Amino acid sequence: MPKHLEKKSEEILHQNPWSTYKHDRYIKPNGEEGDYFYMEILGGSAMVVAIMPNGSIVLTLQHRYLVDKQSIEFPAGRRKIGQTSLEVAKLELLEEAGCIADEIIKIGVFESSPSSIKDEIHVYLAYVSEQREQILDDTEEIELLYRRPDEVDEMIKNNEIFNGPTMAAWALVRHHLM
Repeated sequence: MPKHLEKKSEEILHQNPWSTYKHDRYIKPNGEEGDYFYMEILGGSAMVVAIMPNGSIVLTLQHRYLVDKQSIEFPAGRRKIGQTSLEVAKLELLEEAGCIADEIIKIGVFESSPSSIKDEIHVYLAYVSEQREQILDDTEEIELLYRRPDEVDEMIKNNEIFNGPTMAAWALVRHHLM
């Protein structure tokens, strides 16, 4: 079994309301000290796979600055201090998709990229009972897409959906729908 890596020190390089960028010194498997740089999402995140009354899945389409591409994703957001992951899931579903769910079920939790980002993502399955206008903030421009579960599979297969957390959430939720 691989050795547990021992942390020697931790330094905060930058912090904002959502993330902390850190530099740790640690003991490598060969016994030498090494540097580890990573981002920690404060409080983690929540992602929602929302099902409309007709059985279609709600997806968001938005431009992602870092990759300079349009990205198809499930509604998601970061947790602020004092919020539960369920509160975040409900809020993001309302803000990004304009949806209210009568039933919302926690399906699982995963780490998005455990080698470079410390971000526990809580995945929810929501059954939408009402749709309203989106409540977007000034950094968001989101188009809504509605697809059948088999179409979501095809979109992943064809690399139309390339967002890792969206694919991981779909892997957790998919068997509940098909």
